[in-house]
Amino acid sequence: MTFRHLVRAAAAGVLMAGLPVAFAHHGIANFDLNKDVSINGTVKRLAFVNPHSWLYVNVPDANGTVTEWRCEMRSATVLRRSGWSASMFMPGTQLRVTGAPDRHDPNTCYLSTITFADGTTMDRYGQLQKAGAVTNVADRPARLPTGEPNLNGDWAGEQRVMTDRSGLRGALVPLSVADKIGSGELPAGVRAFPGARGTPESLAEDAIHTAWVRPSPVALTEAGRKAAEGFDPSSTANPRLRCEPTNILFDWTFETFTNRITQDENAIRIQYGAPGIDRTIHLHETSHPGNIEPSVTGHSIGHWENDVLVVDTVGFKPGVLSADTLTMHSGQLHVVERFTLDAAKGALRREYVAEDPLYFSGQYKGADTVYLADLPYETPSCEDLSYATDRGTRAAERSEAQTAPQPAAPAARPWWLFWKDWF
Repeated sequence: MTFRHLVRAAAAGVLMAGLPVAFAHHGIANFDLNKDVSINGTVKRLAFVNPHSWLYVNVPDANGTVTEWRCEMRSATVLRRSGWSASMFMPGTQLRVTGAPDRHDPNTCYLSTITFADGTTMDRYGQLQKAGAVTNVADRPARLPTGEPNLNGDWAGEQRVMTDRSGLRGALVPLSVADKIGSGELPAGVRAFPGARGTPESLAEDAIHTAWVRPSPVALTEAGRKAAEGFDPSSTANPRLRCEPTNILFDWTFETFTNRITQDENAIRIQYGAPGIDRTIHLHETSHPGNIEPSVTGHSIGHWENDVLVVDTVGFKPGVLSADTLTMHSGQLHVVERFTLDAAKGALRREYVAEDPLYFSGQYKGADTVYLADLPYETPSCEDLSYATDRGTRAAERSEAQTAPQPAAPAARPWWLFWKDWF
């Protein structure tokens, strides 16, 4: 079933077999980045929320008739990490927004660049402050009194930005990589982000579905293929598009939110910045209990191999391992993570291997690195305003009260594997 058919069915109020009624999620492909749009008006309100903030603008026409536009921005968390604040968008603020139109919703846009009345401009991925750790690495104890590496603290992945800071062209890469290349350029061997201007995905007949779906990195069994039948990652069948946790692997670096680790000699608690994941790693258990209640986080036991924390996790309830590659997992999922601290750099690297003999053969592998955070951990929140306008209006009004101003050559590497050379 194509995404277009799914939307039509949802609009008609028809429940699809095996799927909830779903609406389009406003990812980059929902907007036609091959077209330009420009609006002039005044700020009506700002919904400063995760996973996407929305700016609502009153736009008058030549006759004085006012139309409300809404323009999608990055998440509140990453905007704060970049130095943005709600106080920049007080009601009545005059501005011009340039960007790209929504493919389906009128008066909705992808915010690319903002120009204020005094001529000041800001790009979508503009950094209004220099990123830096909240904790000075030199002042941080490298080890606990018991001798183990000190993992305590708040950690976040390096911000990822488009190489074109207006967000229209290029690849999504770590900020340090984008700073070394020209605007919109692609690092060697890296392809453009699906949905970016000029990409095949952005020009496809069904651009949204084409941009979302990618091949699975592991070979699926018959049961694994069957579990993915009918699953549409660009719909609310995808947990993250209904503000629910995905899994302990994906959510660790999702949207580069800040995570918190609290460590003692008996256990390590990991609170994710993405909603719904709060893990306890038991350090003095040598085996998993036989009566585990299946959950998204599973049951984790850990031990130190020299200075490497090895975490073994089982007891998952069936779910989604990788939504964008249509890779599900069963209750037989088994994950092993290895955490290594570089105390001098304030960096925590994780390597992981996942196995699921019921749903896929081989191993699902990956690695990522987080750093001492430049924004303290905050209680996870998610309020997706991308769906129904009336629901979005009510939620935006609630969030407004809560966000008072605050201080053919070699094939190009798929964009989602950018980390292999840089971490």
